[in-house]
Amino acid sequence: MTDIQFSSVVKRYGALEVVKNLDLEIEEGEFMVLVGPSGCGKSTSLRMIAGLESVSAGELSIGGRVVNDVLPKDRDVSMVFQSYALYPHMTVRENIAFGLELRRRPKDEIRRLVDDAADMLGLERVLDRKPKALSGGQRQRVALGRAIVRQPSVFLFDEPLSNLDAELRVHMRAEISRLQQQTGVTTVYVTHDQTEAMTMGNRIAVFANGIMQQVGAPVELYTNPRNVFVARFIGTPSMNMIRLRVSEDGGRLSGEGIDLALDAERKAQLAGYRNREVCMGVRCEQLSEPSGISGEAASMTGKIEIVETLGHEVIAHVRVGREIVQVRLSGLRTDLRAGAQITVHLDCSDMLFFDPDTELRV
Repeated sequence: MTDIQFSSVVKRYGALEVVKNLDLEIEEGEFMVLVGPSGCGKSTSLRMIAGLESVSAGELSIGGRVVNDVLPKDRDVSMVFQSYALYPHMTVRENIAFGLELRRRPKDEIRRLVDDAADMLGLERVLDRKPKALSGGQRQRVALGRAIVRQPSVFLFDEPLSNLDAELRVHMRAEISRLQQQTGVTTVYVTHDQTEAMTMGNRIAVFANGIMQQVGAPVELYTNPRNVFVARFIGTPSMNMIRLRVSEDGGRLSGEGIDLALDAERKAQLAGYRNREVCMGVRCEQLSEPSGISGEAASMTGKIEIVETLGHEVIAHVRVGREIVQVRLSGLRTDLRAGAQITVHLDCSDMLFFDPDTELRV
């Protein structure tokens, strides 16, 4: 197994910096997910590991060896692309075996490795077909098989599921996770889908504007985001951000449609924001109808603007003053309509606060 380390790594295209001073250590055998919106630098970081992009500054090491100037073929990594990159004129068997043949591996060994990979991925019955005769999921498995047979030190995945339908994405997420657990190979996975990130990664590195915003376990990012971007990007629906004003004595938070008292701990936390605005972050599960909550709570009344019925639950978008908050209500609901008034209670036990100017956690 192999570790990967970025040490103050920068990637520039002319004067444009697309990856800025990246420091990240990926442990041996870890499943690390790089997540963020388009253009944030996550795929560029992955391509630097593969050697498809050069490092402009800093050091990138794989297995303790600095690889800034090492050719891709000498890095012992396998990459699975978004486009699958299969050869249309070759059969499944030939596509999987192609990399091994280039390395002049013995024919018996190639046959054994291909058969083992096909058995692992459920491709035994389609080995003689060409890519055009395969479904999207089967093509993705062929791309995985081609990576597996090389027995690399590192697996790299560049948004491999974005071309699949929703049901197949769920299935392939499980397949890739099972494969990584089975092989124990260090894996770096790039996606813009935070659901993929939360369900697959041992740890997640969140990127925005070329900067790694935070790295940690999925639950850590969900419960303890370090800034507004991470708080809103991780979790579905995203965290509600409500701008409120702290009273002069620091004992209350108030805004249109909401007023709540602060306990001693939170009063101390917001001591520097007296008579100023602060962003309060709350997850939609912290909001419920009056009968669904107990303990420390505050109520808000607003007008429903959108109702999203998901079967097992309903997401109501409620306008409270100038803010739109999303409320998760469980069960089948037919009584909610756009334009109706609704009162919701806020569970105050897990409130987070962010500076409205820096967007950093208070």
